Amino acid sequence: MLTLSSLIILDSKRLWSHPSNKISLRYKYATHETQNIIFDTLCEMKKFLGILVMGLLVSFSAFASNLNPEKILNNVDDIYRSNASYGILTLSVTTTNWQRTLTLEQWSKGKNKHLIRVLKPKKEKDLTTLRVDNNVWNYMPKVKRVVKIPSSMMASSWMGSHFTNDDLVKQSRMVKDYTFSITYEGKREGKNIVEISCFPKKDAAVVWGKVEVIVYRDDFIPLRIIYYDEDLQLSRTLDFANIQMMDGKMIPTQMTMIPVDEPGESTAIQWKKIQFDLAINDDFFSLRKLQQ
Repeated sequence: MLTLSSLIILDSKRLWSHPSNKISLRYKYATHETQNIIFDTLCEMKKFLGILVMGLLVSFSAFASNLNPEKILNNVDDIYRSNASYGILTLSVTTTNWQRTLTLEQWSKGKNKHLIRVLKPKKEKDLTTLRVDNNVWNYMPKVKRVVKIPSSMMASSWMGSHFTNDDLVKQSRMVKDYTFSITYEGKREGKNIVEISCFPKKDAAVVWGKVEVIVYRDDFIPLRIIYYDEDLQLSRTLDFANIQMMDGKMIPTQMTMIPVDEPGESTAIQWKKIQFDLAINDDFFSLRKLQQ
């Protein structure tokens, strides 16, 4: 088997002995000592070029590895959060049989407290979902009843939409529940992106067999999240769009969930208002507040 150094030497001989090379004529009629000097000089030059190219490749690899997938995933999970936040948004559901739009207000604090309340329409007004740590409750104002949502129901639809209970209150987190690695970095469809592939940990309470998170390379704002079922078949796609500055933070103000097995159906979330880094007491996220 030829080594890199032997290939360099063979290539050097071909280069300097080729009839079309004017320098090769001088090489041909030079003294044996001069030929050796020329040949040794060329070999050193090619070795230097080889080392330079390898150094550039190593540098590029080191640069690419400087991307921190854990930091990127946390940024995606917390794109609409801060220490404490408040927002108003609309949730528009389109199915083959009907369409409807809800107006919601939501509060969050840290990574483990979240409250969502329906403002409109009147029929669902004040229906509320609360999450504290790993506990999730729904409050149904018509019957004035609080129902705890079991973990097995976190993957169920929230209010008939294509978002799940977990999507809305973010009980699961990519970094906690999945193993992950960067599987692509570069240009795709004219955009500089980073793709992170996530596979569920053995004991994670999640339903997805694989999740691909795609973000913009320059600021790690999410572009798309692709969900696969346990058989690694495409299940749904969450697209992010309309990036704007809101309360000092660049965020996608629109999210659209598109299920694969329900052609023509989708659910879109549009952020109308959001405020970050507010002062919200922990008592706000309580069962008592849930029923007010």
